Amino acid sequence: MTDASAAAATAITGSALEDAPTIAAFDARLVRVPLTRPWAADVTSVGVVATHVVRSDGAEGWGFSWTPQIGAEAVHALLANDITAFAVGRSADPGSEWLALWQHLHEAGGGGLTTIAMAGLNLALWDAAIRAAGTSLPGFLGTQRESVTAYGSGVNLHYTQDELVAQVRRWVDAGFDAVKVKVGKPDVAEDLDRMRAVREVLGPGRALMIDANQRWALDRATRSLEVLAEVSPAWIEEPLRADDLYGHIELAKRLAASSGIPIAVGENLHNVYRFDDFLRTGAAQIVQPNVVRVGGITPFLGIAAIAAEYGAALHPHLLPELSGQLALCLRAVPGVPAPMAEDVEDAGFGALGALLDPSPVRIADGILTDVPHAGLGIRFS
Repeated sequence: MTDASAAAATAITGSALEDAPTIAAFDARLVRVPLTRPWAADVTSVGVVATHVVRSDGAEGWGFSWTPQIGAEAVHALLANDITAFAVGRSADPGSEWLALWQHLHEAGGGGLTTIAMAGLNLALWDAAIRAAGTSLPGFLGTQRESVTAYGSGVNLHYTQDELVAQVRRWVDAGFDAVKVKVGKPDVAEDLDRMRAVREVLGPGRALMIDANQRWALDRATRSLEVLAEVSPAWIEEPLRADDLYGHIELAKRLAASSGIPIAVGENLHNVYRFDDFLRTGAAQIVQPNVVRVGGITPFLGIAAIAAEYGAALHPHLLPELSGQLALCLRAVPGVPAPMAEDVEDAGFGALGALLDPSPVRIADGILTDVPHAGLGIRFS
């Protein structure tokens, strides 16, 4: 085990409290949240499995699992059956049972549907613990910064160039100093035309990140990034299949010898071991864990420990209502950029009207701040 993975293991397993309450009841319900701006012709809503836990001491907590299109029913089934049967009667301490549950579910896979489902329980347990303490997530973990930079993001490869430029202008007008757009058109010349138009709107002083969403193979990625280096991308996200570790290692070597564009991965890595693999081998320089896809706050903090050990930047993926709170709490690492929060246009749970309470965060002028709230502050209506 590397020093980084040892640090992560410590963060994940924690230490059980002898007098910790137990899980008395747990339930999950599946809801569909319509998207204002469809992410594709067949992605007009996102699936949310809203969860609720009751502890033996009467404290309650609310959490959720999330998947844009595929697997919501399977996630709900795991929560309603295997996870509930395993969890009820066990410790309600958010960290002490995570590894045991992961090992219990491992026959169904070490990540993906299993960890996405695990987040539904883990987040509810954290919410219960934080509400019982009478505070919020930043108050519970300890706020390290008063605000974090948010960047404008969109699922926009299917936009026309005019639509893309209009979106980027909206972000600039809203005060964002960094934006992320999709690349991966069949002809890289079209990508370059689109990115030139985006860069013209941004000017030289704002950051432009590009995301290929796993569309390229190694040689195509190499050729495409040689071309797109012209627009000075701050990073290239998911240039290759997310599970192609050795392809990323080779691409990182090629980029280091040419444009120097850093590689960002993480939205489709599902456990701490994979994050350790990518950072230990130099396959990625930036990690973007999705707090739901990795299994909740407990493993997210383990991944943050790994990133800190390797001196890698960490920018949480999506879900700014929760990711933004975590970004406020991540400890600063000397020489490493501070975490940023991703704000996909018109896709926040608050903006979509999906929350029972006001959003626990506020994004204005490209800056995310905490709004006073209890627990995680995320209950679905």
